[in-house]
Amino acid sequence: MQTTIVCALYKFVRLDNHESLRQPLLDLMLNERVRGTLLLATEGVNGTIAGSREGVDQVLNWLRLIPNLADLDCKESVSAELPFKRSRVKLKKEIVTMGVEGIDPQNATGTYVDAEDWNALISDPEVLLIDTRNDYECEVGSFAGALNPHTESFREFPAYAEQSLDKNKHKKIAMFCTGGIRCEKSTAYLREQGFEEVYHLKGGILKYLEKVPESESLWRGECFVFDDRVTVTHRLEPGSYEQCHGCRRPITELDKQSEQYIAGAQCPKCYDEITDEQRQRFLEREKQMQLARVRGEAHIGEDAKVLLQAKRETKYKAKSNQTKSNQTRSKSLSLKCKASAMPARYRVWSV
Repeated sequence: MQTTIVCALYKFVRLDNHESLRQPLLDLMLNERVRGTLLLATEGVNGTIAGSREGVDQVLNWLRLIPNLADLDCKESVSAELPFKRSRVKLKKEIVTMGVEGIDPQNATGTYVDAEDWNALISDPEVLLIDTRNDYECEVGSFAGALNPHTESFREFPAYAEQSLDKNKHKKIAMFCTGGIRCEKSTAYLREQGFEEVYHLKGGILKYLEKVPESESLWRGECFVFDDRVTVTHRLEPGSYEQCHGCRRPITELDKQSEQYIAGAQCPKCYDEITDEQRQRFLEREKQMQLARVRGEAHIGEDAKVLLQAKRETKYKAKSNQTKSNQTRSKSLSLKCKASAMPARYRVWSV
Protein backbone atom coordinates (compact mmCIF):
# COMPACT_ATOMS: atom_id res chain seq x y z
CA MET A 1 0.00 0.00 0.00
CA GLN A 2 1.35 3.42 -0.97
CA THR A 3 1.87 5.82 1.93
CA THR A 4 0.06 9.14 1.74
CA ILE A 5 2.15 12.19 2.60
CA VAL A 6 0.28 14.96 4.45
CA CYS A 7 2.00 18.34 4.15
CA ALA A 8 1.01 21.46 6.13
CA LEU A 9 2.58 24.66 4.85
CA TYR A 10 2.38 28.42 5.11
CA LYS A 11 4.46 31.52 4.53
CA PHE A 12 3.75 35.20 5.02
CA VAL A 13 5.20 36.89 1.98
CA ARG A 14 4.13 39.53 -0.50
CA LEU A 15 2.29 37.85 -3.41
CA ASP A 16 0.97 40.63 -5.65
CA ASN A 17 0.27 38.13 -8.45
CA HIS A 18 -1.56 35.57 -6.30
CA GLU A 19 -4.70 35.63 -8.47
CA SER A 20 -2.76 34.45 -11.53
CA LEU A 21 -1.31 31.54 -9.55
CA ARG A 22 -4.64 29.93 -8.72
CA GLN A 23 -5.54 28.05 -11.92
CA PRO A 24 -2.13 26.59 -12.81
CA LEU A 25 -1.67 25.49 -9.19
CA LEU A 26 -5.10 23.84 -9.14
CA ASP A 27 -4.43 22.13 -12.49
CA LEU A 28 -1.17 20.74 -11.11
CA MET A 29 -2.88 19.39 -7.98
CA LEU A 30 -5.56 17.70 -10.07
CA ASN A 31 -3.05 16.20 -12.50
CA GLU A 32 -0.92 14.84 -9.63
CA ARG A 33 -3.98 13.63 -7.66
CA VAL A 34 -2.95 15.85 -4.74
CA ARG A 35 -5.92 16.65 -2.49
CA GLY A 36 -6.39 19.38 0.09
CA THR A 37 -6.83 23.14 0.17
CA LEU A 38 -4.38 25.96 -0.45
CA LEU A 39 -5.22 29.59 0.31
CA LEU A 40 -3.60 32.39 -1.67
CA ALA A 41 -3.66 36.05 -0.67
CA THR A 42 -1.56 39.15 -1.06
CA GLU A 43 -0.02 38.31 2.33
CA GLY A 44 1.10 34.77 1.36
CA VAL A 45 0.08 31.12 1.12
CA ASN A 46 -1.40 28.69 3.64
CA GLY A 47 -2.88 25.20 3.55
CA THR A 48 -2.52 21.45 3.85
CA ILE A 49 -2.22 19.02 0.96
CA ALA A 50 -1.91 15.24 0.73
CA GLY A 51 -0.94 12.72 -1.92
CA SER A 52 1.88 10.51 -3.09
CA ARG A 53 5.47 11.48 -2.32
CA GLU A 54 5.97 12.37 -5.98
CA GLY A 55 2.74 14.37 -6.21
CA VAL A 56 3.36 16.43 -3.09
CA ASP A 57 6.93 17.12 -4.20
CA GLN A 58 5.70 18.33 -7.59
CA VAL A 59 3.40 20.87 -5.91
CA LEU A 60 6.10 22.01 -3.45
CA ASN A 61 8.68 22.36 -6.23
CA TRP A 62 6.22 24.42 -8.28
CA LEU A 63 5.55 26.76 -5.34
CA ARG A 64 9.27 27.11 -4.57
CA LEU A 65 9.92 28.33 -8.10
CA ILE A 66 8.08 31.51 -7.10
CA PRO A 67 10.91 33.83 -5.96
CA ASN A 68 9.34 34.82 -2.63
CA LEU A 69 8.53 31.18 -1.81
CA ALA A 70 11.93 29.64 -2.58
CA ASP A 71 12.46 28.82 1.13
CA LEU A 72 8.91 27.56 1.75
CA ASP A 73 8.93 25.16 4.70
CA CYS A 74 6.38 22.50 5.63
CA LYS A 75 5.43 19.98 8.32
CA GLU A 76 4.91 16.45 7.07
CA SER A 77 3.17 13.39 8.49
CA VAL A 78 1.84 10.19 6.95
CA SER A 79 -1.59 8.65 6.60
CA ALA A 80 -2.83 5.29 5.38
CA GLU A 81 -5.48 7.02 3.25
CA LEU A 82 -6.03 10.38 1.60
CA PRO A 83 -7.40 12.60 4.40
CA PHE A 84 -8.98 15.01 1.89
CA LYS A 85 -11.53 14.36 -0.82
CA ARG A 86 -11.14 17.50 -2.93
CA SER A 87 -8.45 19.64 -4.50
CA ARG A 88 -8.97 23.35 -3.92
CA VAL A 89 -7.07 26.59 -4.38
CA LYS A 90 -8.90 29.60 -2.96
CA LEU A 91 -8.25 33.32 -3.22
CA LYS A 92 -8.59 35.08 0.14
CA LYS A 93 -8.14 38.48 1.73
CA GLU A 94 -6.10 36.85 4.54
CA ILE A 95 -4.45 33.43 4.68
CA VAL A 96 -5.51 33.20 8.33
CA THR A 97 -8.41 35.40 9.33
CA MET A 98 -8.04 37.63 12.37
CA GLY A 99 -10.09 40.50 10.97
CA VAL A 100 -7.69 43.24 12.10
CA GLU A 101 -6.24 45.38 9.33
CA GLY A 102 -2.62 46.42 9.28
CA ILE A 103 -1.20 43.36 11.08
CA ASP A 104 1.90 42.29 9.16
CA PRO A 105 3.89 39.34 10.53
CA GLN A 106 6.67 40.17 8.09
CA ASN A 107 7.43 43.38 9.99
CA ALA A 108 6.57 42.59 13.60
CA THR A 109 6.16 39.18 15.14
CA GLY A 110 7.14 37.32 18.27
CA THR A 111 10.40 35.51 18.92
CA TYR A 112 10.54 32.06 17.35
CA VAL A 113 11.34 29.21 19.75
CA ASP A 114 12.42 25.86 18.31
CA ALA A 115 10.61 22.73 19.46
CA GLU A 116 13.73 21.48 21.25
CA ASP A 117 13.86 24.67 23.39
CA TRP A 118 10.11 24.98 24.06
CA ASN A 119 10.01 22.97 27.29
CA ALA A 120 12.57 25.22 28.97
CA LEU A 121 10.64 28.35 28.02
CA ILE A 122 7.20 27.25 29.18
CA SER A 123 8.63 25.83 32.42
CA ASP A 124 9.60 29.38 33.43
CA PRO A 125 7.05 30.47 36.11
CA GLU A 126 7.12 34.03 34.75
CA VAL A 127 5.87 32.92 31.33
CA LEU A 128 2.13 33.09 30.56
CA LEU A 129 1.37 30.21 28.17
CA ILE A 130 -1.62 30.73 25.84
CA ASP A 131 -3.24 28.28 23.42
CA THR A 132 -4.42 30.41 20.47
CA ARG A 133 -6.59 27.68 18.94
CA ASN A 134 -10.37 27.30 19.10
CA ASP A 135 -12.07 25.93 22.20
CA TYR A 136 -12.90 22.52 20.69
CA GLU A 137 -9.25 22.10 19.64
CA CYS A 138 -8.00 22.87 23.15
CA GLU A 139 -10.35 20.29 24.66
CA VAL A 140 -8.73 17.49 22.65
CA GLY A 141 -5.22 18.29 23.88
CA SER A 142 -2.86 21.08 24.91
CA PHE A 143 0.38 21.82 26.74
CA ALA A 144 0.37 21.35 30.49
CA GLY A 145 -0.53 24.63 32.19
CA ALA A 146 -1.69 26.41 29.04
CA LEU A 147 -4.56 28.90 29.18
CA ASN A 148 -7.57 28.22 26.97
CA PRO A 149 -9.05 31.56 25.76
CA HIS A 150 -12.37 29.76 24.98
CA THR A 151 -12.66 31.34 21.55
CA GLU A 152 -14.85 29.85 18.83
CA SER A 153 -12.83 31.40 16.01
CA PHE A 154 -9.50 33.18 15.59
CA ARG A 155 -11.40 36.43 14.98
CA GLU A 156 -12.19 36.47 18.71
CA PHE A 157 -8.55 36.55 19.79
CA PRO A 158 -8.14 40.37 19.69
CA ALA A 159 -11.15 40.77 22.01
CA TYR A 160 -9.73 38.12 24.35
CA ALA A 161 -6.35 39.89 24.43
CA GLU A 162 -7.98 43.25 25.14
CA GLN A 163 -10.03 41.86 28.02
CA SER A 164 -7.57 39.40 29.57
CA LEU A 165 -3.99 40.53 28.87
CA ASP A 166 -2.14 43.44 30.43
CA LYS A 167 1.22 44.54 29.06
CA ASN A 168 2.19 45.94 32.46
CA LYS A 169 1.37 42.67 34.24
CA HIS A 170 2.14 39.98 31.67
CA LYS A 171 5.80 40.60 30.86
CA LYS A 172 6.49 37.26 29.14
CA ILE A 173 3.93 35.57 26.91
CA ALA A 174 4.37 32.34 24.95
CA MET A 175 1.78 31.19 22.41
CA PHE A 176 1.27 28.15 20.23
CA CYS A 177 -1.11 26.73 17.62
CA THR A 178 -1.33 23.71 15.29
CA GLY A 179 1.21 24.64 12.61
CA GLY A 180 2.41 28.08 13.67
CA ILE A 181 0.45 30.39 11.40
CA ARG A 182 -2.07 31.70 13.93
CA CYS A 183 0.78 32.51 16.30
CA GLU A 184 2.48 34.56 13.59
CA LYS A 185 -0.49 36.90 13.62
CA SER A 186 -1.35 36.73 17.32
CA THR A 187 2.23 37.60 18.35
CA ALA A 188 2.36 40.35 15.72
CA TYR A 189 -0.91 41.70 17.11
CA LEU A 190 0.43 41.74 20.70
CA ARG A 191 3.62 43.45 19.56
CA GLU A 192 1.46 46.11 17.92
CA GLN A 193 -0.36 46.52 21.27
CA GLY A 194 2.88 47.21 23.11
CA PHE A 195 3.75 43.76 24.52
CA GLU A 196 7.51 43.44 24.25
CA GLU A 197 8.51 39.90 25.25
CA VAL A 198 6.33 37.62 23.15
CA TYR A 199 7.34 34.12 22.03
CA HIS A 200 5.79 31.45 19.83
CA LEU A 201 6.49 27.82 18.99
CA LYS A 202 8.22 27.58 15.61
CA GLY A 203 6.42 25.08 13.40
CA GLY A 204 3.60 24.77 15.90
CA ILE A 205 2.39 21.70 17.78
CA LEU A 206 2.99 19.45 14.78
CA LYS A 207 6.69 20.24 14.70
CA TYR A 208 6.91 19.75 18.49
CA LEU A 209 5.23 16.32 18.28
CA GLU A 210 7.62 15.41 15.49
CA LYS A 211 10.83 16.57 17.16
CA VAL A 212 10.42 16.09 20.94
CA PRO A 213 10.58 12.52 22.32
CA GLU A 214 7.34 11.45 23.96
CA SER A 215 9.21 10.68 27.18
CA GLU A 216 10.23 14.37 27.44
CA SER A 217 6.98 15.84 26.16
CA LEU A 218 4.87 18.41 28.01
CA TRP A 219 2.02 17.88 25.57
CA ARG A 220 -1.11 16.28 26.97
CA GLY A 221 -3.73 14.53 24.82
CA GLU A 222 -4.03 14.56 21.04
CA CYS A 223 -3.77 17.34 18.46
CA PHE A 224 -6.77 18.32 16.32
CA VAL A 225 -6.06 18.58 12.59
CA PHE A 226 -8.32 19.92 9.87
CA ASP A 227 -8.68 16.77 7.78
CA ASP A 228 -10.31 13.35 7.88
CA ARG A 229 -7.81 12.06 10.45
CA VAL A 230 -9.46 14.45 12.97
CA THR A 231 -6.59 14.15 15.48
CA VAL A 232 -3.00 12.93 15.58
CA THR A 233 -0.98 11.44 18.43
CA HIS A 234 2.54 12.24 19.57
CA ARG A 235 3.91 10.10 16.74
CA LEU A 236 1.81 12.06 14.23
CA GLU A 237 -0.31 8.99 13.66
CA PRO A 238 -4.14 9.16 13.39
CA GLY A 239 -5.67 9.57 16.84
CA SER A 240 -8.72 8.12 18.60
CA TYR A 241 -11.29 10.82 17.81
CA GLU A 242 -13.90 10.87 15.06
CA GLN A 243 -15.77 13.88 13.71
CA CYS A 244 -19.43 14.77 13.98
CA HIS A 245 -20.72 15.32 10.45
CA GLY A 246 -23.25 17.79 11.78
CA CYS A 247 -21.02 20.33 13.55
CA ARG A 248 -17.53 19.08 12.51
CA ARG A 249 -16.38 18.92 16.15
CA PRO A 250 -14.25 15.99 17.38
CA ILE A 251 -16.16 13.26 19.22
CA THR A 252 -15.18 10.29 21.37
CA GLU A 253 -16.58 6.77 21.66
CA LEU A 254 -18.38 7.97 24.80
CA ASP A 255 -20.06 10.74 22.77
CA LYS A 256 -21.26 8.12 20.28
CA GLN A 257 -22.96 6.16 23.05
CA SER A 258 -25.10 9.16 23.99
CA GLU A 259 -28.83 9.23 23.17
CA GLN A 260 -28.17 12.62 21.58
CA TYR A 261 -25.83 11.11 18.99
CA ILE A 262 -27.13 10.29 15.52
CA ALA A 263 -24.51 9.05 13.06
CA GLY A 264 -23.89 11.59 10.32
CA ALA A 265 -26.32 14.15 11.76
CA GLN A 266 -25.64 15.29 15.32
CA CYS A 267 -23.72 14.74 18.54
CA PRO A 268 -24.14 15.76 22.21
CA LYS A 269 -22.35 19.03 21.42
CA CYS A 270 -24.67 20.17 18.61
CA TYR A 271 -27.99 18.32 18.98
CA ASP A 272 -29.68 21.50 20.27
CA GLU A 273 -27.97 23.78 17.72
CA ILE A 274 -29.17 22.31 14.41
CA THR A 275 -32.65 22.66 12.92
CA ASP A 276 -34.94 19.78 11.92
CA GLU A 277 -34.39 20.73 8.28
CA GLN A 278 -30.61 20.50 8.71
CA ARG A 279 -30.94 17.18 10.56
CA GLN A 280 -32.97 15.64 7.72
CA ARG A 281 -30.49 16.92 5.16
CA PHE A 282 -27.58 15.46 7.13
CA LEU A 283 -29.38 12.11 7.45
CA GLU A 284 -30.00 11.97 3.69
CA ARG A 285 -26.33 12.75 3.09
CA GLU A 286 -25.32 9.95 5.46
CA LYS A 287 -27.67 7.55 3.65
CA GLN A 288 -26.11 8.38 0.29
CA MET A 289 -22.61 7.98 1.74
CA GLN A 290 -23.47 4.53 3.10
CA LEU A 291 -24.95 3.47 -0.25
CA ALA A 292 -21.80 4.65 -2.01
CA ARG A 293 -19.65 2.62 0.41
CA VAL A 294 -21.69 -0.52 -0.33
CA ARG A 295 -21.10 0.04 -4.06
CA GLY A 296 -17.42 0.69 -3.40
CA GLU A 297 -17.70 4.20 -4.85
CA ALA A 298 -16.70 7.67 -3.68
CA HIS A 299 -19.64 9.82 -2.63
CA ILE A 300 -17.98 13.26 -2.71
CA GLY A 301 -14.71 14.76 -3.86
CA GLU A 302 -12.60 14.56 -7.01
CA ASP A 303 -12.93 10.77 -7.35
CA ALA A 304 -16.71 11.12 -7.21
CA LYS A 305 -16.54 13.76 -9.95
CA VAL A 306 -14.53 11.43 -12.16
CA LEU A 307 -16.98 8.58 -11.52
CA LEU A 308 -19.97 10.81 -12.27
CA GLN A 309 -18.40 12.05 -15.49
CA ALA A 310 -17.66 8.46 -16.56
CA LYS A 311 -21.28 7.47 -15.88
CA ARG A 312 -22.53 10.45 -17.89
CA GLU A 313 -20.28 9.56 -20.82
CA THR A 314 -21.39 5.91 -20.71
CA LYS A 315 -25.03 6.99 -20.59
CA TYR A 316 -24.48 9.44 -23.46
CA LYS A 317 -22.77 6.78 -25.60
CA ALA A 318 -25.54 4.28 -24.89
CA LYS A 319 -28.17 6.84 -25.82
CA SER A 320 -26.25 7.83 -28.95
CA ASN A 321 -25.89 4.19 -30.02
CA GLN A 322 -29.58 3.58 -29.38
CA THR A 323 -30.47 6.61 -31.50
CA LYS A 324 -28.27 5.38 -34.34
CA SER A 325 -29.79 1.90 -34.06
CA ASN A 326 -33.30 3.36 -34.19
CA GLN A 327 -32.39 5.48 -37.20
CA THR A 328 -30.94 2.45 -39.02
CA ARG A 329 -34.01 0.35 -38.22
CA SER A 330 -36.31 3.17 -39.33
CA LYS A 331 -34.40 3.57 -42.57
CA SER A 332 -34.54 -0.18 -43.24
CA LEU A 333 -38.30 -0.30 -42.65
CA SER A 334 -38.77 2.71 -44.90
CA LEU A 335 -36.90 1.01 -47.75
CA LYS A 336 -38.96 -2.16 -47.31
CA CYS A 337 -42.18 -0.18 -47.41
CA LYS A 338 -41.09 1.59 -50.59
CA ALA A 339 -40.09 -1.70 -52.19
CA SER A 340 -43.41 -3.34 -51.39
CA ALA A 341 -45.25 -0.36 -52.87
CA MET A 342 -43.49 -0.68 -56.23
CA PRO A 343 -45.13 -2.44 -59.18
CA ALA A 344 -43.95 -6.05 -59.39
CA ARG A 345 -42.07 -5.52 -62.62
CA TYR A 346 -39.74 -2.97 -60.94
CA ARG A 347 -38.86 -5.06 -57.90
CA VAL A 348 -35.48 -6.76 -57.62
CA TRP A 349 -35.67 -10.06 -55.76
CA SER A 350 -32.82 -12.02 -54.31
CA VAL A 351 -32.78 -15.74 -55.11
